[in-house]
Amino acid sequence: MIKNINVIDLFCGCGGFSKGFEQAGFSIALGIDLWDDAIVTYRHNFPNTKTINNDIDVLGGQDLLNIAEITANEVDVIIGGPPCQGFSLSGKRMLDDPRNKLYKSFVEMVEFIKPKLFVMENVPGLIRLFNGRVKDEVIEDFTRIGYNVSMEQLSADEYGVPQQRKRVFFVGINTKKIHNTAWFPFPEATHGRGKLPFVTSEDAISDLDFISDEIALSEKTHYELDAKTDYQEYMRKNSSALLNHVATLHKERTKQIISMVPDGGNYKDLPHELWQTRKVNIAWTRMNSQKPCFTIDTGHNHHFHYRANRVPTVRESARIQSFPDDFEFIGIKTSQLKQVGNAVPPLLAEEIAKSVLEVIERG
Repeated sequence: MIKNINVIDLFCGCGGFSKGFEQAGFSIALGIDLWDDAIVTYRHNFPNTKTINNDIDVLGGQDLLNIAEITANEVDVIIGGPPCQGFSLSGKRMLDDPRNKLYKSFVEMVEFIKPKLFVMENVPGLIRLFNGRVKDEVIEDFTRIGYNVSMEQLSADEYGVPQQRKRVFFVGINTKKIHNTAWFPFPEATHGRGKLPFVTSEDAISDLDFISDEIALSEKTHYELDAKTDYQEYMRKNSSALLNHVATLHKERTKQIISMVPDGGNYKDLPHELWQTRKVNIAWTRMNSQKPCFTIDTGHNHHFHYRANRVPTVRESARIQSFPDDFEFIGIKTSQLKQVGNAVPPLLAEEIAKSVLEVIERG
């Protein structure tokens, strides 16, 4: 294996994308994000990585290289998930729309540094917008600066993550630096029909079921149950303490309503008069213990544990996202949940990173 294959993570959040690439053997040279809380967590978990807590829009490519203390030639991969908010039919290109300054910054950083590859993540809706025009513009923008761009929508549950989470990935290959691969080979699914069985919610978190909904444990405690599945063993392999497993203490009435919803159920399982108690269509939804979890969001109190009458803890949500147990989230609980929900699942990122590594080694 090549040593010190360097990655810069733009819009790094708390570090899900970086974690996956680190697990695949990459060296994370730099992480940048504007959100203070996320950067605090990122620094805690990547102590040897340089970080920038600033708006990427005010920085140039050389600024990033100076802080990372590397040259452009030493950057192998740029990764990140820029928000693309400036979707319009006004005739403006995405690069010209001022609301897309973050996406534009991503393109500019790639153009300035010229890594061997870039990996850009986004929500699936991006590829359908305006009959695919936005997707086409993304591909055109990166093609213009010298990259062969491949795009694929991947579902996290098909790569061993206990969560039904679809995301679209654009991967560009710099053919001036990579000579044996023109187009990126996305990783084959490993789980699903005809493959390994999906990892279910119960497979992911049943060893954490010992906590009560009456008492909130501390941020650092100990495991009271042994690991019951291969997935749990894997998540716990480097962890000596149980972190971020603090239960939310709900009002008695809330717990009563949650208790009426069966494993895998939702508001339609409640008496009709309770349907309007929360005016969102995802209200009162329980995980299904026998399936991968629904998409973990940024901390709404509408999703509940498959058995306990409470929302998942930060650690349970992190397990569903495939963060290993030694990855510690910093900040108040609402912030921690948002950090988890915004992240790229590390196991999905790792599978992509392995394919990136193969391309680099071959090229």
